[in-house]
Amino acid sequence: MTNFKPEGYTTVTPWIISPDTAALIDYLTEAFGAEELGRVVDDSGVIGHAEVRIGDAIVMLFDSPPGWPPTPAFLRLYVEDARAVLRQALKAGGVVVSEVTHLAFGDLVGRVRDPYGNLWWIQTRIEDVTAEELERRWSDPGFAAAMEYMQNPETDFFGGEIRSTRGPRTG
Repeated sequence: MTNFKPEGYTTVTPWIISPDTAALIDYLTEAFGAEELGRVVDDSGVIGHAEVRIGDAIVMLFDSPPGWPPTPAFLRLYVEDARAVLRQALKAGGVVVSEVTHLAFGDLVGRVRDPYGNLWWIQTRIEDVTAEELERRWSDPGFAAAMEYMQNPETDFFGGEIRSTRGPRTG
């Protein structure tokens, strides 16, 4: 019997639309250890479809057509060490939006905006929190301050310009 989805895909597969998919794939490889699975490039060099694997998820990408507005993706990435991966993402050219912070629901969470405007939540589950404990933590001043920080980051999600190293497309 044929499976309803291809082998290796999750039920939800994100798309990232980028002004420079080739450079974004390079960033994802350096920042998050992405493995490129393939790309379809037309005669003018435009990537019409590409896929990478990050951890156990496949992410699909393509170059935005001329005239399209920026379409930043917001993605959550669970990793073994949020602090190390955030440092790696910054070294690869990302901009920190929020430093890694321990939140009430039991995750360490940091955020980085990649050079192409996409926002990545980098998270590590460090504890399982019961519903009762979570309710208590919502009123804990330390966890309340942590959530306030995440809701009002030091760096704007959309700050700065989305760069493209390919230059304008013609025709």
